Amino acid sequence: MINFPATAETREASLGETSAVFIGRSLRHSLRNMEALIMAIALPIMLMLLFTYVFGGAIDPGGDYVTYVVPGIILLCAGFGSSSTAVDVAEDMTNGIIERFRTMPIKSIHVITGHVVASLARNILATGVVFGVALLLGFRSNASFLEWLGAIGIIVLFILTFTWLYAAIGLVASSPAAASSYGFALLFIPYLSSAFVPTETMPKWIQGVAENQPITPVIESIRGFLNGNLDTSYVWWALGWCLVILIGSYVWCTWTFHRKAGNR
Repeated sequence: MINFPATAETREASLGETSAVFIGRSLRHSLRNMEALIMAIALPIMLMLLFTYVFGGAIDPGGDYVTYVVPGIILLCAGFGSSSTAVDVAEDMTNGIIERFRTMPIKSIHVITGHVVASLARNILATGVVFGVALLLGFRSNASFLEWLGAIGIIVLFILTFTWLYAAIGLVASSPAAASSYGFALLFIPYLSSAFVPTETMPKWIQGVAENQPITPVIESIRGFLNGNLDTSYVWWALGWCLVILIGSYVWCTWTFHRKAGNR
């Protein structure tokens, strides 16, 4: 049990310690569930191999399709890894552990923060592995150091944004199975974007959807940073979409948690 000290300064330190405990808890759960971590890495790699060697020749006969498809695969990897957050949160909300936390002098909402930070760490690791495989398949970038930082920053922001979104989905889902289904549905969004083919090759009615949804500007920003032909308008749209979804998801998550779990 964590006892809160009397002063504001020590109380703040205790809250930080509480967050660290929940983050450590979620990280240990991740290490014990190696099958989920392996699948979060293996599935995007299999998709990259599929699109590069099976569909790539038809889409880009020049053989440079891997350079085009890598940003989309990275976001698909991030989305797939983040979706497990919804299941983890739903399990905590339905197995009675939140009621146990409410009896302790801690802010039980930190359990959600723990899931988010652990998921962020998992997904950054998985994304790094997927990108390493892309390099082995022939992906090359002429980006400068600052452009690499820009691409990494967009990727991390996207992962954080969708992790909070999945956490909110886990809170409103009636069961872990329902949370998994909702999360799986969101994974189709990258397919209706410029992730795998240019939007101008799509039918007009799909093209309108693909060009005006959050994933396309994020992908085009990463692609522009890595290829050295950045269109800054995509970056502003990507930042705007991510920040709106991030803030909305955080507010939704916090409000739903307090409504379902009480004031703590």
